[in-house]
Amino acid sequence: MPTLKSTKKRLKTSLRTQVRNRAVRTQVRNAIKNVRQAEGTEAAQQALGQAVSVIDRGVKKRIMHRNTAARHKSRLTKLVQNMA
Repeated sequence: MPTLKSTKKRLKTSLRTQVRNRAVRTQVRNAIKNVRQAEGTEAAQQALGQAVSVIDRGVKKRIMHRNTAARHKSRLTKLVQNMA
């Protein structure tokens, strides 16, 4: 356990951000999974729209790099287009 006041504060802050980051990362992973497991083209397109939104929010909150997000969005879009 930290002994200095500043390190105690830093520990509390990092634990708060860890919880927040985990929640956002879980949302991103679930959105991607929903697109991959979608039944039918229409459901996949709707899930893709939601996934893109969630991925962009993850980038905004610095959970993932923008290039990683672009790669995920590209692959998911290609997957949905090939479903049709």
